[in-house]
Amino acid sequence: MKHSYHIHGMTCNGCRGHVEDILSHVKGVSKASVNLENAEATIEMISHIPIETFQTALKADGGNYSIHMHGETHHVHKKEETQKGTGTGTFYCPMHCEGEKTYDKAGDCPVCGMDLVEEKSMASSSTPFTCPMHPEIIKDEPGSCPICGMDLVPLEADVSEEDKTYKKLLNKFWIAMAFTLPIFLIAMSEMLNNNPLYNILEQQTWNWIQFILSIPVVFYATWMFFKRAWNSFKTMNLNMFTLIGIGSGIAWLFSVFAMLFPEVFPENFKTPEGNVFVYFEATTVILTLVLFGQLLEARAHSQTSGAIKALLKLVPATATLVVNGEDQVIAIDKIKRGDLLRVKPGEKIPVDGYIVEGGSNIDESMITGEPIPVDKDVDDKVSSGTMNGTKSFIMQAEKVGADTLLSQIIQMVNNASRTKAPIQKLADRVSRYFVPIVLIVSVITFIAWVVFGPEPVYVFAFVNAIAVLIIACPCALGLATPMSVMVGVGRGAQAGVLIKNAEALEKMNKVDTLIVDKTGTITEGKPSVEKVVAIDDLDEAILIQYITSLNQYSEHPLAEAVVNYGKSKKVTIIKASDFENIAGKGVIGTIEDNKVALGNGKLLEQLHIPISENLKNSVIAEQEQGKTVSYIAVDTKAVGYVTIFDAIKKTSQNAIEALQKNGVDVIMLTGDNKNTAQAVAKQLNLKHFIADCLPEDKLNQIKALQLQGKVVAMAGDGINDAPALAQSDVGIAMGTGTDVAIESASITLVKGDLKGIVKAKKLSHSVVKNIKQNLFFAFVYNVIGVPVAAGVLYPVFGLLLSPMIAALAMSFSSVSVIANALRLRRIKI
Repeated sequence: MKHSYHIHGMTCNGCRGHVEDILSHVKGVSKASVNLENAEATIEMISHIPIETFQTALKADGGNYSIHMHGETHHVHKKEETQKGTGTGTFYCPMHCEGEKTYDKAGDCPVCGMDLVEEKSMASSSTPFTCPMHPEIIKDEPGSCPICGMDLVPLEADVSEEDKTYKKLLNKFWIAMAFTLPIFLIAMSEMLNNNPLYNILEQQTWNWIQFILSIPVVFYATWMFFKRAWNSFKTMNLNMFTLIGIGSGIAWLFSVFAMLFPEVFPENFKTPEGNVFVYFEATTVILTLVLFGQLLEARAHSQTSGAIKALLKLVPATATLVVNGEDQVIAIDKIKRGDLLRVKPGEKIPVDGYIVEGGSNIDESMITGEPIPVDKDVDDKVSSGTMNGTKSFIMQAEKVGADTLLSQIIQMVNNASRTKAPIQKLADRVSRYFVPIVLIVSVITFIAWVVFGPEPVYVFAFVNAIAVLIIACPCALGLATPMSVMVGVGRGAQAGVLIKNAEALEKMNKVDTLIVDKTGTITEGKPSVEKVVAIDDLDEAILIQYITSLNQYSEHPLAEAVVNYGKSKKVTIIKASDFENIAGKGVIGTIEDNKVALGNGKLLEQLHIPISENLKNSVIAEQEQGKTVSYIAVDTKAVGYVTIFDAIKKTSQNAIEALQKNGVDVIMLTGDNKNTAQAVAKQLNLKHFIADCLPEDKLNQIKALQLQGKVVAMAGDGINDAPALAQSDVGIAMGTGTDVAIESASITLVKGDLKGIVKAKKLSHSVVKNIKQNLFFAFVYNVIGVPVAAGVLYPVFGLLLSPMIAALAMSFSSVSVIANALRLRRIKI
């Protein structure tokens, strides 16, 4: 028998393999396979095994995993090796070696050895304040200076971990340079005829001076490379530092041994004067150049998170709290839900909320990417980080801290930056075998030069073998995809396109079919009742009262429009009983002993209510103008209709044209009738549309298109269209970026219009193109660099690659990948 279980707590491929191994060894299990992406374990067993048995096995191993099925969860509690979101920040590997695993302090990645990167977030709980005249005054809250009385100002944030790492590397680099330069000059002087240095001291003495000068470089400035190399062997995660550590370490140890015991070396290793060649200059120059590369990487890394840093700067440090009509300046983290806040002209809005007094024009470009300010009035929503215009208003705080839209955007960008795109799988497979292959190539290089090389064969063999180790760069392969994804996701956030994961970003480039809902996607989503028409001399006011009373229980946008219309007519809303919302058709209920129905033709057909020809013709005439019409029935008789108009967004037509030019087939699916759908489709030049769609019809339509080999994106509101969004290859939530919208789709458009889909498509194309460029460069660099370092050009062209040049090339390969990724910050979408 076979059962499937959900596994919680896996963060990387290592976890997956570990869990699979534990479950496979449970007595009675014939086979166990674990899928990391679906977090699912499929277990074949001879006879039924209680779930507690598997949980006990996982617990006995000490892992932080839980297993459950059919909604029942059994937790394993264990102190985690790493904590997320504690300490000074969240740290992760820029190459995502362990998936989304994070650490609570700075350090080295245990897999690749690279410096962990700090996640930029709004986790800091408070901003200290200081006096501009008396910096020794530091307080947790704003106020006045006790010495001079000046207003306290926010204290600049502490230096980030990236800046600390950069400064530390910079100091070590200058120390390495100070000792490497004289070693290099001493070594290079040997190329001069009648070397003047030998008139001062003997060559052997100069070798000892080089040895002494190399000690600070090897054992202080660059010692971290050897520590990382040693850790790579301990954990068997061979990486770039494995190669650097072996190559430079062997060269340095060889040189020391050559000075101490020159007599044990064959003549091939010696100069005409009988001294053995030493490689202190090669060792120190290689290590210094690698350190220089790390320095450049650290500076470049800080720029890849520039979009998040820019978003973080949108949050003001203080806000003006209104208490009993008086203003009081408070720190941003002191704001509570329900507080009244005054926003003055030119100030940033501190939290999410809505205007309760006054109004203004708000610049929302930093959130939506749209440059034109938006007019806001009482009851309109405002978002944190947006900029107030020329007027003052009072707002009520609705979402504070991590619940604000800006916080969600920042967190979403952080999460997406740590996910892997499918295209990275190739690089991951190559990287797994890369270092062992390079080590083998280095050994083969040494042997080949000893057997076939010219004199001194051992010198040539030694130098070229080291060059092979030094030039190989698995780091460039590992960084190719993550850097592009990080910068691309950040660029999207600046334009109001929120990417949930790297897979969605890559898939969007392949999308050839777009399914769009009508209401709220193509149209404004703000329907309003145009008129209510009664037939057979019925009282129109009574019909308005009936449909208003019936719709008071519905949350549908059309129902809200009817209720608002009834209120504007000042009708008395009365109680309705037996209320029922029939999905995709309408609503029914009982009012004053009358059975009332409001909905489309399908609803009346279901209720066996006939529709007269005159009524049907009147409704069709309205529908052909693109309006939504609902029939009104009372006691099994169709007695009128209500016409609802929802304006098409100004941006919809241009966006659809742009998508069609990019080869995307746009299909409108709507629950509206055929006449209304046809009128809207004609206005937008849409070739395909399907009317009278129920929620399950949208789902089935997407499945049918996927069976035809189409890559389908679905744009909806993120709530009613959840099944269709989940089924589509790329789900796109249109709307204001609420919690539900962000959770329900792969891509969320902060400003809910089709222009955002055009932006997402352009962004995806640019990012995928950038990733391919990076991967091409990284592959070609290694494919060409390693053979050249091994000496394949020497027999024909007499060319050899110095290990020092190899070190310089290796250092710049990773920097080039990051620099190329940074170009995405300037793309126009």
